[in-house]
Amino acid sequence: MSNIVTFAGANLPAVASLATSLRKLESAAGPAGIVILKMDRTGHWVFGADQTEVEDGSHWAVNPFSFLHGFIAWGDGEVLGEKMASVSDPLPELDAAPPGAKKGWETQVGMSLKCISGEDTGMEARFTTTSVGGKRAVQELAVAIAAQVDKDQETPVPIVTLGNEHYQHKSYGRIYTPAFGVLEWVSLTADAPVVAETAVEAPAPAAGRRRRVVA
Repeated sequence: MSNIVTFAGANLPAVASLATSLRKLESAAGPAGIVILKMDRTGHWVFGADQTEVEDGSHWAVNPFSFLHGFIAWGDGEVLGEKMASVSDPLPELDAAPPGAKKGWETQVGMSLKCISGEDTGMEARFTTTSVGGKRAVQELAVAIAAQVDKDQETPVPIVTLGNEHYQHKSYGRIYTPAFGVLEWVSLTADAPVVAETAVEAPAPAAGRRRRVVA
């Protein structure tokens, strides 16, 4: 069994520098060929322009060197500006928000993942978020990776499931937030990991069968 994973074009630095960089996300509020991953309003994880649902129960390797922080400006359903940097670097400097930005510059964090099981095996994705719940989930995962690196620099890559949690908003009803369930930790090297069965309880996957989401 090979508990190792590689990321395309990663050009990865030394694992020893991970912990300091990743912990910057605790206080913080893509390359070509990588799909955009997000959670929709119904709690389903979807990717790509056609909003394909992520396969239930799929496993994803998180690139520990891919964490970003920065800012994004949204207009009427379109990105008007984005300034992102690695968490190993300071936050980007801001100028005036682009005209038409409804909320000005919003704090954003993100990371890259690679699917390692099921029909989407080998696909790499970028996940970014401005929501409070989304940022909290990314921050918690980043801090978990930092703690793992402090303990064992040989296995800095978390294998996760994509789940959701929810709460009831008095005006907007049920609000879903991302949840990453860590199954195991593996090494960075040339081969994809074989994920064994685990007794670790992970957040529930988004409900429903795999489908195309109509915009």
